[in-house]
Amino acid sequence: MNNCIFCQIVEGEVPAKKVFESEEILAFWDINPVAPIDILIIPKKHIGNLFDAKEEDLIALGYLLMAAKEVAISHGLLNSGFRLVINNGKDADQIIPHLHAHVLGGKNLGSKIIA
Repeated sequence: MNNCIFCQIVEGEVPAKKVFESEEILAFWDINPVAPIDILIIPKKHIGNLFDAKEEDLIALGYLLMAAKEVAISHGLLNSGFRLVINNGKDADQIIPHLHAHVLGGKNLGSKIIA
């Protein structure tokens, strides 16, 4: 069994509250939200972080951004806006070593850096 919790979610070994899924991407609610809407978007292929991404991952990375747009729209953030955050590496507080983005919204997030 893969030790990556996000890979386990992709494989269906660990449950998650999914909100979007395609061939390349999975989006689900963060279990430790920092905003009323905190949805994680991950590539189904394991990519540790942006430094591990390769040219062959360009399509998955593009799909990740388009999924962020779809998730934001489907959760009512079209007019109010949202923040898209990718924590990359330990000093950025990337806790899970699988590339992921947070769609954050549902309140005024101000200028404080969160996620």
